[in-house]
Amino acid sequence: MGAGELGAVMTETVRLTVAQALVRFLSQQWTERDGERQRLFAGFLGIFGHGNLAGVGQALLEEEVRATERGAAPVLPYVMARNEQAMVHTAVGFAKQKDRLQTWACTASVGPGSTNMLTGAALATINRIPVLLLPSGPFASRVAAPVLQELETPYAGDLIVNDAFRPLSRFYDEVVRPEQLPSALLSAMRVLTDPVDTGAVTISLPQDVQSEAFDWPTELFAERVWHVRRPPPETSRVEAAASIIRSAKKPLIVAGGGVHYSGAERALAEFASATGIPVAETQAGKGSLLHGHPQLLGGIGATGTTAANAVAADADVVIGVGTRWSDFTTASRTAFAHRGVRFVNLNVAASDAVKLAGLSVVGDARETLLALTSALSGWSVPDPYRKRQGTLWRRWDKAVWTAYDPPASVTEALGDGVLTQATVIGAVNELSDPRDVVVCAAGSMPGDLHKLWRVRDRKGYHIEYGYSCMGYEVPASIGVRWADPTRDVFAMVGDGGYLMMPTELVTAVQERVKVIVVLVQNHGFQSIGSLSESVGSGRFGTEYRRRGPESHRLDGERLPVDLAANARSLGAHVIEASSRGELEEAIVSAKAWPPDGGPVVIHVGTDPSVGAPDSESWWDVPVAQVSELDSTRAAQRAYAVRKESQRPYLEPAETAQTLSPHPAEPEGSP
Repeated sequence: MGAGELGAVMTETVRLTVAQALVRFLSQQWTERDGERQRLFAGFLGIFGHGNLAGVGQALLEEEVRATERGAAPVLPYVMARNEQAMVHTAVGFAKQKDRLQTWACTASVGPGSTNMLTGAALATINRIPVLLLPSGPFASRVAAPVLQELETPYAGDLIVNDAFRPLSRFYDEVVRPEQLPSALLSAMRVLTDPVDTGAVTISLPQDVQSEAFDWPTELFAERVWHVRRPPPETSRVEAAASIIRSAKKPLIVAGGGVHYSGAERALAEFASATGIPVAETQAGKGSLLHGHPQLLGGIGATGTTAANAVAADADVVIGVGTRWSDFTTASRTAFAHRGVRFVNLNVAASDAVKLAGLSVVGDARETLLALTSALSGWSVPDPYRKRQGTLWRRWDKAVWTAYDPPASVTEALGDGVLTQATVIGAVNELSDPRDVVVCAAGSMPGDLHKLWRVRDRKGYHIEYGYSCMGYEVPASIGVRWADPTRDVFAMVGDGGYLMMPTELVTAVQERVKVIVVLVQNHGFQSIGSLSESVGSGRFGTEYRRRGPESHRLDGERLPVDLAANARSLGAHVIEASSRGELEEAIVSAKAWPPDGGPVVIHVGTDPSVGAPDSESWWDVPVAQVSELDSTRAAQRAYAVRKESQRPYLEPAETAQTLSPHPAEPEGSP
């Protein structure tokens, strides 16, 4: 072979640093589902330090300069965050709102900067939301070890703090040589675009490797489109599911987050309408049916509606669609009380489809519902069962209206300038547009929203309840707004959650992101305070109070914390409301705030002693088995009674009995 022929087959290369190659690669990644394409990465969120400043930071700067020279915006814009955990929440909020088809990359410096992302990694993986984390590490060469912020252990020279990401990530790799980058990136993209295995994807980058130059094949930077699959269910499994459903007298659908992620809302609505099977919703699945659908019963389980929980108690067949059956959904395995209850699980994840010993139908939620609708053509629940659904829902709906606008006997007992939390929720729900989005994560607010919020658009409800992470609300609302700037975003957050992570208000100010933060001041961790009372611990350590000079306990006067002033100091536009009328005016004013005007914070006080309507359900939180406190002993007795109704739900799902009708049972049997 001559020199000319040899040159013709040689791979063309480009010399770049590892960080430059990383950024260029990420800018060329796309996703596609149902023929629609979008960039996989919307940009980079980050905080620079000695671990990533000369690596990823330099690479992003170079890309921005190149874009400016072309007279264009950068393909991957860089956004400065204020807290590393918070920037992961922003990326998660964005990706969740985008049905997991797009996300952000997050870069952080060595040591505390990178490990600050650990909580965000856990949240993303538990909620199965794709986000790319790029923590920096100490020198791979160890030429100057130990460097600032490096972990030293006497038993392992290669152990670094980034190893803590391993159990929290769906994929983890450490790139200690440039040659390892392509395989790490391709594996990362596979997981980020997988409907089952997605979550936090972590690529650890030593600071010296980030800046190391290498000759890369130009093919690495070609445009790549990652197909997001819709696996169809097996026909035999659909037929088996249809057989079980046909045998049911009182079936119930439990809709989970998989309905949203597969875009199966219409398929579910048509399935429910055709069969008359009522639909209850998990936190992630709320909004699977829109308010007003005749088969909608609202939230289920520990924070559910009395309508959904009453039907669940009698259901003989429960059809889970895209749910992972968390303890809140099953009311710690007490919600489904029928003695012969069977489960049919439609899920893209086989690991979820086998839960509760259910009949497993593995496949995309939309495709499976369409197939099941066809298989059940002509079948419907009896008319009396449909009628009961309507009766139970109307009864609950009346309770919601009463909670939104409580009677004088409630309002007159409130302190000056405070409202009930349900009133605050009701005002926002009624005065926001149908396409607006409510964001929440922790405290008593998510439970009240699950019960009370009326969802009018498939993307209008955004609650993070897989990890229920305090501090999620403000940063996530930025991501939600970026995902769709045509919607206003209401972040509902209590004072406890706000104090965990208010700093991203500064990011919203810098980036001119309009988010509306409804800051509810109730002087403590009141959700846990209520839980503390239920287990006999009397709200110990949950209220924001000074230490009493005589008692030496945290039972003194309330802290003089001015959260409105705090938000104002961070650059937010703040509106304070101390009555229902002022709150309504504040919401209208916030809605009218300019789209590029930055964050608006509505500060309102609430009375934590007035709760939302009870779900008539249960959540398993163990109580001390021995105690000197009467309150704890009473709680233990009540706990023992509730434990008696807990069930394993382990009846075999694949036996002949499972595929045949139930034996005759008296009407109303447990």
